[in-house]
Amino acid sequence: METTLRGVGVSHGVAIGEVRHMGTAVLEPPAKQIPAEEAEREQGRARQAVEAVAADLIARGNLAGGEAQAVLEAQALMAQDPELMADVERRVAVGSTAERAVYDAFAAYRALLAGAGEYLAGRVADLDDVRNRIVARLLGVPMPGVPDSDEPYVLIARDLAPADTALLDPSLVLGFVTEEGGPTSHSAILARALGVPAVVALPGAGELVEGTVIAVDGSTGEIFVEPSPARRAELERAAAERKAALAASSGPGATSDGHKVPLLANVGGPGDVDAAVEAGAEGVGLFRTEFLFLDDSKQAPSEEKQVEAYRKVLEAFPEGRVVVRVLDAGADKPLDFLTPADEPNPALGVRGLRTLLDHPEVLRTQLSALAKAAEGLPVYLEVMAPMVADRTDAKAFADACRAAGLRAKFGAMVEIPSAALRARSILQEVEFLSLGTNDLAQYTFAADRQVGAVSRLQDPWQPALLDLVALSAEAAKAEGKSCGVCGEAASDPLLACVLTGLGVTSLSMGAASIPYVRATLAKHTLAQCERAAAAARAADTADDARAAAQAVLSGE
Repeated sequence: METTLRGVGVSHGVAIGEVRHMGTAVLEPPAKQIPAEEAEREQGRARQAVEAVAADLIARGNLAGGEAQAVLEAQALMAQDPELMADVERRVAVGSTAERAVYDAFAAYRALLAGAGEYLAGRVADLDDVRNRIVARLLGVPMPGVPDSDEPYVLIARDLAPADTALLDPSLVLGFVTEEGGPTSHSAILARALGVPAVVALPGAGELVEGTVIAVDGSTGEIFVEPSPARRAELERAAAERKAALAASSGPGATSDGHKVPLLANVGGPGDVDAAVEAGAEGVGLFRTEFLFLDDSKQAPSEEKQVEAYRKVLEAFPEGRVVVRVLDAGADKPLDFLTPADEPNPALGVRGLRTLLDHPEVLRTQLSALAKAAEGLPVYLEVMAPMVADRTDAKAFADACRAAGLRAKFGAMVEIPSAALRARSILQEVEFLSLGTNDLAQYTFAADRQVGAVSRLQDPWQPALLDLVALSAEAAKAEGKSCGVCGEAASDPLLACVLTGLGVTSLSMGAASIPYVRATLAKHTLAQCERAAAAARAADTADDARAAAQAVLSGE
């Protein structure tokens, strides 16, 4: 008998198949004591296991490329954290085996993060995955991970670590469902990059019986257990219609009455460029530059290395628009040479532009590298600062850009509510705004973007968030400047119409989402988008806002 469950849809499409569960996590090693003379050998075993796991994560990242590579390299740094390793060696010195010492050291690190305000609680899946891989290697047991199967299936997991998500085979993994995670978690972002339907934050997902047939709707977040023939036919028909619409849609983004809405790609590095070009991206709306700095957390990359990497992306979009975000370090992206290790709450501390202004030489080198990378190219380069709070921040960034001789537009990301509330003031110093809706939601609702328990507040359909988007867009229009969205909100086709109705001038998303958004925008006029936006803002909840917009756009 068919039953329906609901989580949070984070990656479009429909998947119908049998349930397969993620491999069992490594069991807790026994707490046995070793003789003192074995301590040095056990410490060596621990170091070897850590280095092997870090090398494996880096290799997986090289295979995956793009966004996934940056995530996995960050995970490798987590494995090699010198403080963690020192803790492991201390525990071995007082009698723990290597595997038990690793297990306990990671547990202590987990507790430390929780004590720091749990901002990094969303990285627990990453942390646990690193621990499990090291312990599995030490115990000589198979790595936990994606199940072996010759037949396509729907993957079920408590959460998916980046190392597993990055290398999912879309020909076998039809879709995935997790109990944890949020709409902007690593798993969600990588699922969209892969084009795999996905639903997260589904309570009780682990209770689905192995082999049960389920249907996953990655757009609505609905899970149909043992779907009826009629339900299957309905979902398959909708999927076919969607596929046909995508195939028929091409060219620049625009509403049905010709209002242009440039559709840009979010890019995590040169590895993401091919997918963006293939999807018909009109440029890059968010070029994340962190991937370069994750190679070595001890020092910044040289100007020459930066020039080479930036130019690869700029060359891919001749006469297109490429918006580069300067380094966003801090909080969940710590770098040893930049970010303090003892902040009580990194999310509310020295992060993004604040970090760069404390280390002007890093910002100066990056801006100089961008200027050199763009020399002789017809690309329209725009450079923006993350975590801008007010006009003072915006002026400091614009002054740094001018001092570096950068011939580009300077912009500010709107990720802090103060920036949305005072957008016209900020626009006196910069030439455009770009809304990072992931962090803007996080700071608006005091809801960590990685914690599934507060996913309701991370929903980009929240009317309060739409109000802040509208404030920013209205300010930009009044100043005759542009206001784009580069957060994950832009990847929702229905919400893309609402954002257009709110006055947003461009939308940037993962490459896999561009055809969906292009096809949906092309069905509706600007006036319809404006009415849908007004209806969504008039609602009191995210669900009601979504339903109200859907009713307007479907003509109900």
